[in-house]
Amino acid sequence: MKVTIDGITVDVEPGTSILNAARQIGGDIVPPAMCYYSKLAGSGGKCRTCLVKVTKGSEKDPRPMPKLVASCRTGVMDGMEVQNITSPEVVEARKGVVEMLLINHPLDCPVCDQAGECHLQDLGFEHGAAKTRYEFDRRTFEKIDIGDKIQLHMTRCILCYRCVFTADQITNTRLHGILNRGDHSEISTYISKAVDNDFSGNMIDVCPVGALTDKTFRFKNRVWFTKPVEAHRDCDKCCGKVTLWYKGEDVIRVTGRKDVYGEVEEFICNTCRFDQKKTADWVIEGPRKVSNQSVISSNHYEFTPLPVVKTNPVLMEANKEQFERETRL
Repeated sequence: MKVTIDGITVDVEPGTSILNAARQIGGDIVPPAMCYYSKLAGSGGKCRTCLVKVTKGSEKDPRPMPKLVASCRTGVMDGMEVQNITSPEVVEARKGVVEMLLINHPLDCPVCDQAGECHLQDLGFEHGAAKTRYEFDRRTFEKIDIGDKIQLHMTRCILCYRCVFTADQITNTRLHGILNRGDHSEISTYISKAVDNDFSGNMIDVCPVGALTDKTFRFKNRVWFTKPVEAHRDCDKCCGKVTLWYKGEDVIRVTGRKDVYGEVEEFICNTCRFDQKKTADWVIEGPRKVSNQSVISSNHYEFTPLPVVKTNPVLMEANKEQFERETRL
């Protein structure tokens, strides 16, 4: 079936969501997603940052949808037409959603380990307002350890539920979840139990903000001062494919490999993440490719030879005369 997003038509399989259809096209028309995670069943529909406008329902029923819809939870129909960045209504609604997400989120980016990899930073830069209209005190929580290597900053949490789905779907037991309701909702462990299963570290990778942090990497460095390298090892628990983050010759962090949308390709175990931090433990594959639009690429340089341009001597002489004439004036 065919769906048109911001004037670009793409063929997709039945049952594909609008968000994943946009991801097949790629580029700027892909809606942002703070809670949706393609590898976690049931994720999506909570943050509302991926709202889009359906201007044509389908070929059979061309009526537009009356309200903006969450693209991660809305399936495409044959002939559907969707507006994302081309709709002023969507841009204004997304600005309101970002304002809501930032109501309680602290502005501690200068000290947050997620800085440089934070999707909320990107949204705040693109759609955030210059100041908040919120007049009440922000809710605050004490930092707690939910494992020997994971610290929870509930004050930063945007309740995307990703960590809950991760713990529920890739481990045998889940000891944490959402407690309370409304403005009192929070991520916490039941009866103060510690999360200590072999795959608990993946909650750090799926968190879109800095609510769940790696205590072994905490305050050690800024991510744009590190060098990401792809590596693998033989592991009897997981795939063993990771990204090593170097500072000089030292591995200061190990994470799962992530795609262009910040989603891990395969989950890794805690042994690979926390215990194997020597170069000798890994088979190095090479530097990780980093988008030149990412702040991580600020210290990564690649030599690109200048193209050889054939010059026109007549045009060069004319430009020279024009330059001399303008400088005399």
